[in-house]
Amino acid sequence: MGYPRRRRAGLVTILLLAAALLSACGPSADRSENPIKSAGVLRVGTEGVYSPFSYHDAATGRLVGYDVEVARAVADKIGVNVEFVETPWDAMFAALEANRFDVVANEVTINPQRRAKYDLSEPYSVGEGVIVTRAADNSITSLADLKGKVAAENATSNWSDVARKAGARVETVEGFTQAITLLNQGRVDVVVNDSIAVYAYLAETKDTSVKIAGSVGEKSEQGFAARKNSGLLPELNKALDELRADGTLARISQKYLNANASGAPEAAGAPPVRSAWQLILDNLWPLAKAALTMTIPLTIVSFVIGLAIALVVALARLSANVVVANVARFYISVIRGTPLLVQLFIVFFALPEFGVKIDPFPAAVIAFSLNVGGYAAEIIRSAIQSIPKGQWEAASTIGLNYVGTLRRIILPQAARVAVPPLSNTLISLVKDTSLASTILVTELLRQAQIIAAPTFEFFALYGTAAVYYWVICLVLSFGQARVERRLERYVAK
Repeated sequence: MGYPRRRRAGLVTILLLAAALLSACGPSADRSENPIKSAGVLRVGTEGVYSPFSYHDAATGRLVGYDVEVARAVADKIGVNVEFVETPWDAMFAALEANRFDVVANEVTINPQRRAKYDLSEPYSVGEGVIVTRAADNSITSLADLKGKVAAENATSNWSDVARKAGARVETVEGFTQAITLLNQGRVDVVVNDSIAVYAYLAETKDTSVKIAGSVGEKSEQGFAARKNSGLLPELNKALDELRADGTLARISQKYLNANASGAPEAAGAPPVRSAWQLILDNLWPLAKAALTMTIPLTIVSFVIGLAIALVVALARLSANVVVANVARFYISVIRGTPLLVQLFIVFFALPEFGVKIDPFPAAVIAFSLNVGGYAAEIIRSAIQSIPKGQWEAASTIGLNYVGTLRRIILPQAARVAVPPLSNTLISLVKDTSLASTILVTELLRQAQIIAAPTFEFFALYGTAAVYYWVICLVLSFGQARVERRLERYVAK
């Protein structure tokens, strides 16, 4: 009788363990079915310069727009906070793949190619493709008329493919606002885009210089995009269904698009219009703030670190050790042989694929510092070699070692020789910081883009940003002259 009792006890133990495992797995399975709620936050990638879908309100500076408000409403429905990560469109999907955010909310058109690569939600806006021309141009009324014409389109949008297949030569732009600007300026013949964007533009600007000349005969549906097999779609789709049913989506689309979600236009009162000069005056401080808090600090920190790297690399190049010299030579070759923009993208977008995720500002500092180090190393090396060998011999006779000779004799004199070319490197760096906008750093140029997006006053805002860059460079040039005079005393006579 003892054996069956032990057997029954063993069975009971196994059942209890199984029950414990099932109970443990149950909640985690629930959590896996609700990843957004488990995370407690929905991270959303959006442009921030794509009016009226994603832009900054001119009065408050707050991020607003149709896509932005839909994302906020979805997060509210799910019961989590929302965090927006502003990203240029051309880098949007690279940032998504690098896990910089969870979903893209930026009028992502649903098509088979994207559906194969990403998780796409149900559409939250539906429109149709339309052809936009200048008001006086009656030569284009259908897709057949696009052959041989020049179209302005975003490089990664489906409308670019539509125009190209119709025989148009496509000029790539960053977004719809730039495309319309080129059309107004007569630089292109046509813009193919979504009816919702076109109706919103016409309602906002009252622009009578362009018109909708025809339809491309195909609908467009826009939704959220997430990484493939992300598990986010059930929560997103459920929230969108509820927002559609209770009329929230319709209210948001009326607010920002002056049209319903299907793309039908409705009348709207004209928004207040500010002159270009008033727009500049209103935004002098926001642009100055961006320069003071981002552009200038980014320049200074990157240049100082870059100089330290350059000095080490320059000394390595002068080393008698062949391995050390060749490593330094290889570093310089890589930095000078690859574009700075590619270096930025590698640090920010590519490294996360290897588990190294760096925030935007530090990523920009790393890329700029390495770039400065590669270029400045050769400047410092040539400056050191310009010092007569007699200086080394004289230092040796008074008992100075290598480090002491460098610090007290060689580098002070070399600094005077290196200041002018290093100043050029610094001034170039000031302007190069504008590339940091491509990796989510809101510096001076990015701030100008944000302000210009809803107003279409590109010349006014970009011109103001250019003046700021110019002033910064003038100050640096003045500082260069002062430094050169102070270093004169180190030059051997």
